[in-house]
Order: sequence, then C-alpha cells, then structure tokens
Amino acid sequence: MNIVIDTNVLVSGLINPNGNPAKILNMILNSNLTVLYDERIINEYRNVLKREKFGFPDDLINPLIEFIRSEGISIISEPISLKFTDEDDKKFYEIALSGIADYLVTGNKNHFPNKRFIVNPTEFLKRIL
Repeated sequence: MNIVIDTNVLVSGLINPNGNPAKILNMILNSNLTVLYDERIINEYRNVLKREKFGFPDDLINPLIEFIRSEGISIISEPISLKFTDEDDKKFYEIALSGIADYLVTGNKNHFPNKRFIVNPTEFLKRIL
C-alpha cells in the first residue's frame, strides 16, 4: 500500500512510541507500507526533524530519511492550481495525486481538500486493520 505521510505524523510517531502515528511509522519501517515522496518532502522531513525543540539525534534522523529514500517511491508530481490555507502542505497533496497514493495520512485534515483518501492516523488504522 502506497501512502504519503505528512511531516506532523512522522514527528508524532517519533515523540510518542505508543500512539497511532508510531504504529504507522512501524508499519513503514517493517515494509508493510510504502512512502511516496519527492525532494520537497524529504527536505521538509529533514528540516523539521532537526529542529532543536524536538531533540532528535542525527543518528535517528539520517537513517530514517535514508530508509524512506531507499524503500519509498520517488514521485515527480504534476503541479496543481488549487489554493491551500498552508501552501507548504500542497506538495503532499500533489505527490498523493501524482503517485496515486492509497492514502495521505495527516494530523491536519483541515489543511487539505475533503477527500476520502485523506485521513488522520486513527482513521487510517481503522480502515486498513
């Protein structure tokens, strides 16, 4: 199953190892889910995970990013003209559409169009389990 994972889900999965985002992250790391990405997304993952407020060490961040690169699927997206409240979120939607993702998993559904494939972590797990 191919998914696009918003940065907030990735961060939440690392902060709380018992939450639903962590369950999704574990599914990714166990190769049960494949992450669709592009360089914009990889750069955002890296930049956000390196923020001092999170305190994630480089020896956690770098292998995670490299795993996503090596096991995920790089997508060249078609730009869309749809306006977003947070334009930084548009890249995730573009990759989901261009890569024909099964789901876009985000903690901020209100930042995206109301589409069935855009779900929060709890909804995602309910649908696939």
